[in-house]
Amino acid sequence: MIREITDRFSSIAGALHRMRNRLVKAAGAMPSRQLQLLLVLVILGIGVGIGALLKYSRKPPVRAEKKILPPLVEVQTVHRQDVRMIIQGYQGTVSPKVQVEIVPQVSGKVVYVNPQFKAGGFIRSAEQLLKVDPRDYELAVQQAKAFVAEAQVGLDREKAEAEVARWQWERLNPNTEPASPLVFHEPQIRQAEARLDSTKAGLAAAELNLERTELSLPIDVRIVSEKVDLGQYVLAGQSLGTAYGIDAVEIELPLQDRELAWFDIPDYIVSFNGNAPPNKRTIAQVKADFAGTNHTWTGYVTRTTGQVDKTSRLISVVIEVPEPYNTSDGQPALLPGTFVEVLIMGNVLKDAIAVPRDAIREGNKVWVVENSRLHIQPLEIARAERDFAYAISGLDDGAMIVLSSLDIVTEGMKVRSQLEMPAPAEQLNLDSNETEPMEAE
Repeated sequence: MIREITDRFSSIAGALHRMRNRLVKAAGAMPSRQLQLLLVLVILGIGVGIGALLKYSRKPPVRAEKKILPPLVEVQTVHRQDVRMIIQGYQGTVSPKVQVEIVPQVSGKVVYVNPQFKAGGFIRSAEQLLKVDPRDYELAVQQAKAFVAEAQVGLDREKAEAEVARWQWERLNPNTEPASPLVFHEPQIRQAEARLDSTKAGLAAAELNLERTELSLPIDVRIVSEKVDLGQYVLAGQSLGTAYGIDAVEIELPLQDRELAWFDIPDYIVSFNGNAPPNKRTIAQVKADFAGTNHTWTGYVTRTTGQVDKTSRLISVVIEVPEPYNTSDGQPALLPGTFVEVLIMGNVLKDAIAVPRDAIREGNKVWVVENSRLHIQPLEIARAERDFAYAISGLDDGAMIVLSSLDIVTEGMKVRSQLEMPAPAEQLNLDSNETEPMEAE
């Protein structure tokens, strides 16, 4: 092609040379203005001729059809296995299992306050919280003891008089019984006995009030608030503070009713035959972020609240965490009011396949790749959660499911997967062979 163009340029150059000679001969006979016009026309004609020659001598480019490859999809191989169901609840709030108001049962001036009786303080079981001035109550005990002694003397006197009356009656009226029990002082003795019992009860009440001047609690507690000072006069029934037990804390976890089927909840209702049901302990992991670090505590499902929330239609399950203040392993205390995440270790689902939620199509279908063909497969899903759906039928062990999305999907369409892609060197050679060639000029 290049040689042909060279030959044509040579012929054009020869024609131009001959035309130049003729113009030179005719130039002597023509005026200068006409000569310039003629030269312009000749140059334009030569340019047009060269352009037409290049246009018609150009050959069309050779085009090669590009090979269209099936769509590339991301696949994952799934297997059947026994899967423990993890019930992940909404974020719950830690609350004390036992919370009490500290209220005195007697009135008086406060003469002692425990140094730990303040917000945040720890007080052990039976340790004295505060003490009310006991002197009035000590005097009441002494007075009650005097009443008891007096009543005892009265009873003894009535019994002695009854013995004398019986002796006299037997001497005057042998082998006979009196018509009235008053003769032997029987009513008087019962009256004296009742008076003695009453005074003893009064003594017990006085001694109990004396004991109540020293206020304590039967459990280990942490003080939440206090409203009493040394020397303050307090009244019986007046609230002096709030405390909660430190043996355990609880978390109410709202769940949908269908989630309750996946774990055991202890039933504390005694059966009709009087035997209590076995105590089932379902483990729960309680997680919280404290001081920038994640910590986990072990708890147990203890009960439900026994009612359905009218607004959310959820049922609350109570998780109990024992010894929340045990920091022997370097873990911080689980304080009431902390927001936590709860994971309940549920029952085991046998022979199930965990399918990523991204692979679920139309609620219960997956795309399966077999022999480079895509198939739409419906599943029987036992349970679905945030990350996985657990299928009990519809998939074979070792099946390859599609994770990526496609705009158009038809049953049996050809696809490629990353597992079928060639090695990098082979892919490089394949790409170079499939590249569309450039147009030849």
